[in-house]
Amino acid sequence: MNFHEAAPKIGPRILCIGIPVRDLTFRIQELPARGFKANASHFEEISGGNALNAAIGIVRLGGRASLCGPIGDARETTSRYIFDKLAHEGIDTKELIHMPGVVTPISNIMIDPSGERTIVTFRDPELWRVRLPLADKLLGDCGAVLIESRCAEFCTDLCAEARKRGIPVIVDVDRTMSLREGLLTASSHLVFSSEALQATAGIPDDAEALKKIAKLTPSFLAGTRGALGTLWLDEHNNLQQTPAFPVHTVDTLGAGDVFHGAFALGITEGQDLPATLRFASAAAALKCTRFGGAFAAPQRAEVEELLAHGQAASTAPSGL
Repeated sequence: MNFHEAAPKIGPRILCIGIPVRDLTFRIQELPARGFKANASHFEEISGGNALNAAIGIVRLGGRASLCGPIGDARETTSRYIFDKLAHEGIDTKELIHMPGVVTPISNIMIDPSGERTIVTFRDPELWRVRLPLADKLLGDCGAVLIESRCAEFCTDLCAEARKRGIPVIVDVDRTMSLREGLLTASSHLVFSSEALQATAGIPDDAEALKKIAKLTPSFLAGTRGALGTLWLDEHNNLQQTPAFPVHTVDTLGAGDVFHGAFALGITEGQDLPATLRFASAAAALKCTRFGGAFAAPQRAEVEELLAHGQAASTAPSGL
């Protein structure tokens, strides 16, 4: 018997590039008016950031993830806390880069009863002075790269090199991009939030915005629209739609990032695009049913159950 062939196969590693964040989360009844105060019913400190959240989603779904990007000074208690949380999740953090004298980003997040979140974030501009390790070190045994669009300044060249090596590059676009942005061509998949999609194209319509950007890039294009599902262009530039799964939403924090992580995992597993988008939609929907940001991301079996039956199992919302 060939024991090597019988051994469990190790899936490809997804390199997640982004900037970790310290999230201070508050559950509130409603947003206070300007100059007013509000009491929170619950508080919790968690780790966040698009790429970090996506990495959690990937690992929870059975994939392998490593996290690369700048983080605050090694002496900070915040950065040590983040490293501990990621180690517990089984995420490789050896390529996170401490920036001496720099504060790890901090977000104040208020979550209302509908599950919607309002966020204020501080990111030190010095974080963008980071220098990533060499491509050969980062891209070895790499099945895909998943990047926050805000990190384009320090990793577009790495993404271009990944594409030369045939490695998919998935970009999580949650801010306005320039139509001359290098990531438009240094990527294989661009997945926008609806707001970022319309702002980037300068068109207040998701479908028309996708068609405009398609003239500038050969990348797969999609726009996520929350409960309205995902709009995307197929290989013939025809519009397609993947509906969202109906769930009882209590916390949308991290849902988009879990979507991107699941999408990247589906790509590395060789799922076709419709299946990958349904897989990502199911993972994001389940995350919305519980509190805790990406730390409430579902396990693979839960996603497969939702995909099989179209309905999430009844679960009482958990605390953070």
